[in-house]
Amino acid sequence: MHTNTYTADFTNLDAIRDFVGGFAQQAGLNSKEIYAVQLAADEACSNVIEHAYEGIVNGTFDVSCAALPGQVTILIRDHGKPFNIEKVRQPNLGKNLDEREIGGLGVFLMHKLMDEVHFESKPKEGNVLTMIKRKSGGA
Repeated sequence: MHTNTYTADFTNLDAIRDFVGGFAQQAGLNSKEIYAVQLAADEACSNVIEHAYEGIVNGTFDVSCAALPGQVTILIRDHGKPFNIEKVRQPNLGKNLDEREIGGLGVFLMHKLMDEVHFESKPKEGNVLTMIKRKSGGA
């Protein structure tokens, strides 16, 4: 895996999208799949910046990527506030936008866009999100 470390700043999202998009391209994913990978990573990293490091100065997180033929794996690790993905409520997509509660859509999108999403929060290891996207129809 190749790893880049980023400061918890929204200005880094373009660089992160480029980083993960390059690995998705190496894996042979098509443009729609590459976009899905980039959007899922953007949502995940936005959540890290906004929630894990809320009120914390100089926070950093790692984004690691690996490309295999037909598959890209992204691992995002932070040492911000602990997070329990099980407590995130499913968004009510049946409501009008102005009636919906704020939040929860990023996690929903990650699950919709990626083939696998795994999350762990451990006191000494931090929060670790692993996402896998496979090429449609296999490698």
